[in-house]
Amino acid sequence: MQAEAIAFERFDNLNDDDCEQRIVQAKAALGKRAVILAHHYQRPDVYKHADLTGDSLQLSRLASGTDADYLVFCGVHFMAEVADILSKPEQVTILPDLSAGCSMADMASLLKVQRAWHELSEVLDPDEVVTPVTYINSAADLKAFCGEHGGIVCTSSNAMKILQWSFSRREKVLFFPDQHLGRWSGHKLGIPLEQMAVWDFDEPMGGLSPEQIRNAKILLWKGHCSVHQMFQPQHILRFRNQHPEGKVISHPECSFEVCKNSDYVGSTDYIIRTIREAEPGTRWLVGTELNLVNRIAEEFKAQGKIVQFMASTICMCSTMARIDPQHLAWALENLVAGKVVNQIKVPAADAVLAKRALERMLEVSR
Repeated sequence: MQAEAIAFERFDNLNDDDCEQRIVQAKAALGKRAVILAHHYQRPDVYKHADLTGDSLQLSRLASGTDADYLVFCGVHFMAEVADILSKPEQVTILPDLSAGCSMADMASLLKVQRAWHELSEVLDPDEVVTPVTYINSAADLKAFCGEHGGIVCTSSNAMKILQWSFSRREKVLFFPDQHLGRWSGHKLGIPLEQMAVWDFDEPMGGLSPEQIRNAKILLWKGHCSVHQMFQPQHILRFRNQHPEGKVISHPECSFEVCKNSDYVGSTDYIIRTIREAEPGTRWLVGTELNLVNRIAEEFKAQGKIVQFMASTICMCSTMARIDPQHLAWALENLVAGKVVNQIKVPAADAVLAKRALERMLEVSR
């Protein structure tokens, strides 16, 4: 497409009602040529326009199965990269706002992981002893690193299964970028906390001694989700004092103490499914992103289920929220006009290796 793109400035000050009308019209004009994918954490005024929704694992699978010419991803940058990697070569992946990133993903860079791998080689042979496992919340070049070094990708849905696969091949795991998902998943597999050492990427040798490295089954990257770190054990204690019959469900990106004090721990899809299958009239405290909690609360209100947000402060994925109706309308109207904006294209060399790690994940997750 050679034509000049429509400038975003023409959309920046549009009110939401006008945007909604233009999104609906653009979708109708594009028909099956374009599909909109949205993560569960997406803001409601964008989520409502999605053709396909889900958590990271679901969206990974959906992205690889659609026949649309254009994949308009209403998530964050790493999700659009996964869609590009798993989709057909002729398909185009679009991220309506390129500033929609992930602070957790930014905590692990290829340079820092390569340095960690090199430092580990001073104590052991990492390519013989360590399986690199990257959470799907990471850049494509880190997925490529895992593909190159016999590693794999995981999501919050399949992390335990991925760790089991990893340990069947090598005795240790380097897990990045989220320490909390790695710690909780290791704990559920029976690995003692003292055998899960935190690798501080700002310190030489991760801040660990050779003995600590040799003793560790899992080396946990010192990363976290800025949303899920807001939830605290005292939020759960207050809820239990007020509602002793209530149930607590949390995402495994929460701290170990929050997960340990919850009745249920699982991915966004698991949280939705668990509350859906619960008895009518039950009360829930939910430790995950605000947009999802609000959506669940509304969906199950008719069943008498009361769904409460865990934190006392607003915790939402602010970077994902940067994809607003204005950016979505802009991206879609450009497609109607025969122009592609904000295409996400992973470099070919990275895409090949990252796809290897992603396909290992999808195979193990069947």
